[in-house]
Amino acid sequence: MRKLLSILVIGGVCFATKPAMAQNDAKAKTVLDGVSKKVGALKSLKADFAINLTGGKGGKTTDSKKGSLTLKGQKYHVLIAGQEIICDNKTVWTYNKEAKEVQVSNYNPAEQTMSPAKLLTNFWDKEYKYSYKGGRKEKGKDCDVVELVPTDNKKQFSKIELAIDKSTSLISGGSYWEKNGNKYQITVSNCVTNKEVPDTYFTWNAKEHPSVETVDLR
Repeated sequence: MRKLLSILVIGGVCFATKPAMAQNDAKAKTVLDGVSKKVGALKSLKADFAINLTGGKGGKTTDSKKGSLTLKGQKYHVLIAGQEIICDNKTVWTYNKEAKEVQVSNYNPAEQTMSPAKLLTNFWDKEYKYSYKGGRKEKGKDCDVVELVPTDNKKQFSKIELAIDKSTSLISGGSYWEKNGNKYQITVSNCVTNKEVPDTYFTWNAKEHPSVETVDLR
C-alpha cells in the first residue's frame, strides 16, 4: 500500500476503460482546473484520509489504513501506519518508526506518479486523458466525478476516479485501479484550510530522533 501514499491526498483520492478517448472532456477540465486553482491559493491544507484495498475473487477488502496529510505550497507531510513521509520540495524523508530508520532521497517531481504537490498543477493535461462522469453523493457531499486514464500504458494502474466536492473544489474521495485487479478506495475527511503551519514541520529533525538510523539514498 505504500506505493499509493502519494495518491491519497488526492484524496483524496469502476473498471472498464474506454478503448479510445480522442480528446479530453471540457467539463472535466473545468472541474480539475478548479481543484488546482483552489488548492494553489491555499496557505495550507490539512486532512484525514482512509484507504481500503480490495482485490482477488469477490473483491474482498484485504487491507485498510488511516492517516493524515498536511500540504503547504509544494511541501507535504504524511502520517500513516507507523510511517511519516516528509517533503520540503527538495528532499524526501521516509521514516519507519518500528524499524527506527529514516530514508533520505532527492525530491524529483518527474518521478512522482501523483504526489501531493502535483495537486497544485494541471498535471492531468500531460499525463492523463480525462472525462466527466456526472455527479454523485460522497459522504453526504454533492460531488463531480472525473475519470482519468494514463496516456502511458506502461503505468501499473489503469484508471483513477476522483470525486470533487462541488461546494469547495476539494477532492472528497476517489478510487484507483491497478492492472492486476486491485482497487484502492480513498475517502478524505476533516479538511482544514489556511491554518498556520511552520516550515519546520516539512523537514526532518535528526536531533529529535537520536536513535533513528539514517539511510541516505541521494
